[in-house]
Amino acid sequence: MENFLAHWGYLAIFALSFISAMGLPVGAEVAIIFGGYLASGQDTHVHPLNLVGVIVVATAAEVIGSLAGYLIGDKGGRPLVDKVGKYVLLTHHDLDTAETWFARRGEPLVLFGRFVPLLRSFVSLAAGLGEMAISKFILYTVIGCAIWCSALVALGYSLGSSYHHVLKDFSYAGYVIAALVILVLAGGFLHRLRTYRKEHQH
Repeated sequence: MENFLAHWGYLAIFALSFISAMGLPVGAEVAIIFGGYLASGQDTHVHPLNLVGVIVVATAAEVIGSLAGYLIGDKGGRPLVDKVGKYVLLTHHDLDTAETWFARRGEPLVLFGRFVPLLRSFVSLAAGLGEMAISKFILYTVIGCAIWCSALVALGYSLGSSYHHVLKDFSYAGYVIAALVILVLAGGFLHRLRTYRKEHQH
């Protein structure tokens, strides 16, 4: 990924951030942090990026991708669940729950959901399915994405020459976290499978 980012710069950051925000977790966090590192000018093998430019590109990509994910959920709605729900274990009861959640807690969920890895990739789709007002969605998405991207870029910039050293130190921790995430996802999948089967038995 680093070679891709170093070669394509802003375009790579935009593409990965857009895809991730749209609903496919592709490691945009690492891309944005690396963009901050490239802006520090510590990597003499590539032309340094502009710090503000990286923040603006990443934020714009996150907002546009989030809006795309929202529209997929909003326009697809229940017919979308009817078509693909069985493949991802979504039911109409899930939509009812999502609508209730976003009616009561939509703003904080969209805002703070941007700061939670994995969850942040699905917030937009869930907001669309939950029929959250698009004006509120855009407002809190812009705020959340701007804060998130600025923090990640600043982190990469501040690491500077120690970027690779820190990345190496945390590599083993990354494997442990990945294993825990897989276990959580597996548990969640089994729970969803039981719920899905139970609902479709009636």
